[in-house]
Amino acid sequence: MSAPEPTMSHAGAPVGGLLVLVDPVARRLDGESVRIAKDVLSAGAAAKICLPDSQEEFARALARRGHRQPVIVGDDRALVRAVGLLYRARGLGEGALSLVPVGPAGSLGLARSLGVPLSAVAAARSVLDGSVRTRDLLVDDSDGVVLGDLRIPPVRAVPRPSVWSAYRSLVRTLVPSGAPAGHRLRVEVDGRVLVDVDRVVEDLRVVPVSSDGVAEVTVRVAGGPSLLARAGSVTVSGSDFRYRADALVAGPVRRRTWTLRPAAWSLTVPR
Repeated sequence: MSAPEPTMSHAGAPVGGLLVLVDPVARRLDGESVRIAKDVLSAGAAAKICLPDSQEEFARALARRGHRQPVIVGDDRALVRAVGLLYRARGLGEGALSLVPVGPAGSLGLARSLGVPLSAVAAARSVLDGSVRTRDLLVDDSDGVVLGDLRIPPVRAVPRPSVWSAYRSLVRTLVPSGAPAGHRLRVEVDGRVLVDVDRVVEDLRVVPVSSDGVAEVTVRVAGGPSLLARAGSVTVSGSDFRYRADALVAGPVRRRTWTLRPAAWSLTVPR
């Protein structure tokens, strides 16, 4: 059964105006799209343009937004960073966020899945006359956030920067050819054990389901069918593991709990 449609309302121009916060990476990679977004937004609403040179300046500008509606100009990482900062400052309930995606296509998968147009012009216009969609949020026990997709993929499938090359070589040595490239993990959903360390977890995925108050959990185990569950909290423990939260890889950790926060944040999307 499909999940109910998330709550939506007409956005309109915010009373306090817009805070257009341009991620420094977006400014370096695609200055033309940034310029277009600034022009469209400034023509349609009272907009304060902020061009931070670092992530620290980005965070300070967001914290000083006042009554302005934040508009993030950047990629998936910039949006996740903004939501995380607002969550930790208890500011997510103060109004909707907006996103104008700027970056390589591979860095905008979350934006696409959230219904945000990938065109700078279309996204900027939806900021001005779109609708507000309420969304669920996964929050872990270290105050990290997941907007769209949490995964513990197979060992060989985790994206690795070059500094992980020694780790990759070690894994190839320890895992025989043809052996499951997985983890020995205990997965609990709402306190109930879904899979224990006696089985090899080849892949785990947790996705918030908007307006349904639960997350969808899928665990693929070696030598058996995938295990499915719907839960408000998921705890993973066992040997050291890394996980991918949206576009970011984190860990290694030995235990982590994610809890669903229903309707925790909202995003402006086209009507």
